[in-house]
Amino acid sequence: MTRYLPSKRSSRTVMVAVVLGTALVATPAKASASTAAAKEPTSKAVTDISKYCQTCWRNARLPADRWQDCTQAVFVRLLERVEAEKWGTVLVDSETAERREFLRAVDAVKKRTQRARKFAALSPELPERRPVNATARDDRDAVAKAAAEHLSPRQRRILELTADGWPVPDIAAELGTTVERVSDEKYKAIKKLQHAFGV
Repeated sequence: MTRYLPSKRSSRTVMVAVVLGTALVATPAKASASTAAAKEPTSKAVTDISKYCQTCWRNARLPADRWQDCTQAVFVRLLERVEAEKWGTVLVDSETAERREFLRAVDAVKKRTQRARKFAALSPELPERRPVNATARDDRDAVAKAAAEHLSPRQRRILELTADGWPVPDIAAELGTTVERVSDEKYKAIKKLQHAFGV
């Protein structure tokens, strides 16, 4: 059995390729690391945002064991939508796009957590399917009849999807409209039903 012994020239070529390949791979990493370091938010900004978020979660009466996850979700949304060097201004300047984006992030996380908490409280402990009593069935029939009489087909569809647990952004995507429009239609539909029942 003969062994392949590379010539001096081919081993030098292989060595040059290895050195160049290593240098090329390492160089962008160093450049991106220095760029990332220049664009990192300050630790004061991160601390201030964390404290603000904790106050929001306390005021919204979210469970304390969820605060850290909620704050983390806000940071993730900020990373996606706000430049890191502008994080220090989200609590200072009141009329900036960054501030509005931060407040939207806090509000979205708070609402999502509250909805999840509401649905989680209902589903696990309930038996698989409780029989519907006659009164509940009559109430549902009355609501369905009032909806057919007083609501537009679009409003009925929005309420059906809401009753099925769809969040507003998903309903907007399903109907090909904006979140604001869905919220407005949902509000009007509920008001019409309340008026129909004299509430």
